[in-house]
Amino acid sequence: MGLILENFKMALSSIKANKMRSFLTMLGIIIGIASVITITSVGESTKATMNKFISGFGKNRVMLYVNYEAENQIDNNKYFTLEDVDYIKGKFKNQLAYISLSNGSVSTIKRGIKEQKVNFSGADYNYIKELSTYKIIYGRDFQENDVIGRKKVTIVNREFAQALFGREDIVGEEITGTIDGETTTLKIIGVYNKEKTIFDSIGGGNQTDAYIPYTIAGSSTGYLDMKIVENLNSATESNKIKEFVTRYKQADPSTYKIQTLEEQAGMINQMLTMLSLGLGAIAAISLVVGGIGIMNIMLVSVTERTKEIGIRKSLGARKKDILLQFLIESIILSGAGGIIGTLIGLGLSNIATKFMKVDSTISVNAIITAVVFSFGVGIFFGLFPANKASNLDPIDALRYE
Repeated sequence: MGLILENFKMALSSIKANKMRSFLTMLGIIIGIASVITITSVGESTKATMNKFISGFGKNRVMLYVNYEAENQIDNNKYFTLEDVDYIKGKFKNQLAYISLSNGSVSTIKRGIKEQKVNFSGADYNYIKELSTYKIIYGRDFQENDVIGRKKVTIVNREFAQALFGREDIVGEEITGTIDGETTTLKIIGVYNKEKTIFDSIGGGNQTDAYIPYTIAGSSTGYLDMKIVENLNSATESNKIKEFVTRYKQADPSTYKIQTLEEQAGMINQMLTMLSLGLGAIAAISLVVGGIGIMNIMLVSVTERTKEIGIRKSLGARKKDILLQFLIESIILSGAGGIIGTLIGLGLSNIATKFMKVDSTISVNAIITAVVFSFGVGIFFGLFPANKASNLDPIDALRYE
């Protein structure tokens, strides 16, 4: 233990004697570790935010839709109608927490010189409660008689209210838009608010979302939006519904397909994981470059200190003493670079997640792996120079000029 401590002190003394050279040697490791930590942490943060975003659409949510890639031609009577929704709802009332046609229209709403593009989505009376994390801040939610009675009412978001009316509380106001190909005047019964996420800017432009009873959004569509009761298995129950719909519609088994929210989340997570791994692997190349830099500078150090090695050996230093001295110096350089790189990486990832407006998530496993790897780089690339130093002949070393 005393020998290791003595070699540790000697290594630190050598590093301090060449501060700038030591820093430049560590730079490759610092950049590599910082890059890996930043990329991994941003990837994990994006995944966590994406999962939170998807979960906001409701657990056990399922989409049953017409398979447009089916070999057989899809007839119009294979599409879902309002009557189909009522029939399926009655047959599976104990399994379904929510069901509606997934229909809607995009319309430009004008008020004076102002205009706003709105995506009107059809929804049942319990959509906001069951399938979203939205909060009604003014007015009320849909009621069952709004849907059954096909009332021309709508719930808009706060941004739409501000953009078109210049205020948030616009309950009772009327707007005119194109719904299912017809010009329709809608009464605003509620204003909702939702938390902003990074995903709001993807493909949305200046478009906002509003909800109308699905019974006025369109009479036929190829999509059914459903939610299975939470204590039931969504895959099992949705397959039962698919089989029932296939028989009810007298369709080929390939006519309909199912996709669960969990499947969508799994595909997105897999894609983000592969992207993070790919970028992390590219960033890790700089660690190898940093390791080569450490080997190079340690070989230079061995050459510069050849006479010192000869003196130590002539005074009784063993081969393993010399080996340990240079190996410890190499490990200190790479280890210190790893720790500094980790701190920089954490700082950069925190800045990046704030800029991207995602929740910051630190991957502890990535930090541990990166630091351990940096020490491993020191051992691997320091072994050759250390071995070269330990094998020097003391007589030849003392003669070296």
